[in-house]
Amino acid sequence: MPFLPKDCQDLHWSNNTKSGLYKIYPKGTGGFQVYCDMTTSGGGWTVFQRRPNGKIGFNRYWKEYKYGFGVPSDEHWIVIFSPMYFLCYKPRNERIHQLTSQGWYELRVDLSDFQNQRRYAYYRTFSLGNLASNYRLTVGDYEGNAGNSLAYHNGRPFYTRDRQDSSGCQKAYKGGWWYGDCHHANLNGLYLKGHHSSFADGVNWYHWLGYHYSLKTTEMKIRDNR
Repeated sequence: MPFLPKDCQDLHWSNNTKSGLYKIYPKGTGGFQVYCDMTTSGGGWTVFQRRPNGKIGFNRYWKEYKYGFGVPSDEHWIVIFSPMYFLCYKPRNERIHQLTSQGWYELRVDLSDFQNQRRYAYYRTFSLGNLASNYRLTVGDYEGNAGNSLAYHNGRPFYTRDRQDSSGCQKAYKGGWWYGDCHHANLNGLYLKGHHSSFADGVNWYHWLGYHYSLKTTEMKIRDNR
């Protein structure tokens, strides 16, 4: 029987130690390609968000977050990098849901500023609900040195520029995110390159650099924590 890894952790346990594109086979899928981080904190991370340089905007529509955008080796949101990509549309937020429905998953968020200082936030518990829940976020058990900015978003549904929350947070802070009156983290906000005079609409992580500093790089990735 062929080896069908369900995530990047399975691949790492099978001696794949180089970061890059791999095909995984979460339960209930025919398989798809993702970017795997095989070096950070033991490796085995499935990357679903990366913003290294601000080349593309993240204030996008619901359909774009469903199907993913960007380039997996650069800026992206859970792009499934495959020659058959446009023939097999499957909601990309749904892909995150499928991954985290397989077991107990953890989340790591890596951040840096324009002075090349680095911070991280680790959450022992992470999952995304299904489409019916609007991909509701579950996150908890924080460790790290960036501050616990995602705790505020626990239990929140996902919003985009054409599916806005009643409090107007998405319209004000301009990202696709789990807003909830309104945010302590806004990693899909505007790429404003450091200090900005506008309030809380950048790539902000409140508990590290506040609401007036837009980060240089961000990366969100998950791993089976069994």
